[in-house]
Amino acid sequence: MEMFRFAHIEFLWGLLIIPLLALFFIWARFARKQALKRFGNQQIIKELMPFVSKSRPIFKFFLLMLALAFFIVGAARPQFGSKLKKLTREGVEIIIALDVSNSMLAEDIQPNRLERAKRAISRMVDRMKDDKIGLIVFAGEAYTQLPITTDYNSAKLFLDAVNTQIVPRQGTAIGAAINLAIRSFTPGGETNKAIVIITDGENHEDDPVAAAQEAAKNGIFVHTIGMGLPQGSPIPVVRNGQTDYMRDNDGNVVITKLDEPTLEEIAAAGNGIYVRANNAQIGLNTLFDEINKMQKEEMETLVYSEYDDQFQYFFAIGLFLLLLEFIILERKNRYLMKVNLFSAK
Repeated sequence: MEMFRFAHIEFLWGLLIIPLLALFFIWARFARKQALKRFGNQQIIKELMPFVSKSRPIFKFFLLMLALAFFIVGAARPQFGSKLKKLTREGVEIIIALDVSNSMLAEDIQPNRLERAKRAISRMVDRMKDDKIGLIVFAGEAYTQLPITTDYNSAKLFLDAVNTQIVPRQGTAIGAAINLAIRSFTPGGETNKAIVIITDGENHEDDPVAAAQEAAKNGIFVHTIGMGLPQGSPIPVVRNGQTDYMRDNDGNVVITKLDEPTLEEIAAAGNGIYVRANNAQIGLNTLFDEINKMQKEEMETLVYSEYDDQFQYFFAIGLFLLLLEFIILERKNRYLMKVNLFSAK
């Protein structure tokens, strides 16, 4: 499999000039036709100009536009990645487990817990250089959103798609997220590994402390970030097009509060640290600095290391079409007009 790319993809905007030229050509043809009508009788004009062709100018214009298109694409420098190469980098592997339960919509951290966490993760990805990152989302169940990778653009793309509807069952299964993260690191790799749990810690359905201990046994650090403020906040919901708050069976507004003791216990069991988020900072930078203190190990990754330019083929086709357009005359050929293949001898 080869990878394809344009070295100067912005040049492709030049293709927009082709439909504009086509509209101008159509207008010019119409204006010429109207001018001939005002000049005199059409039958007489046709007899006076027997070699005028209606189709040849259109065909020549088509060739010209096709040549222009090939020149523009060639200028954008299409390239094929021809060699898949193993690169050795020094870094760590980080898997972020992000809580997407409804309580993460609480607005005690602006604009809400989930959106603020996503922005912080995006900024952390921007700081990465040679580390690998993976993303797990969890509520009542845990799912892999992005397998471990060094493709940071894909990481941000998958992060953008995260919302509270992405996991069908509500809850906060932190233990399931940790267990899934343990299985999601590069198999057999000796790289230092870390799991970052971002959650409000409420309503956990399993044993996250035992899961963190299991991770620690495998040499994996487990860090936690508590999203939310201790005093808690209601959870916004939309009903019949209007914003309300989640209520219990008695009609009372549900207040979601940060469960700090559980998150501190998880971090301690996983040989990690706990950071509480607030409206000033989320804490991912603090954790990233902590992770950067870990010993960097060599990792192998496959990348397309060489890209071969293919623009010469596009320029060659463009030149051929341009030459063909130059050779073809706008008027009919006086000798070919006399040839009648179907005349009786």
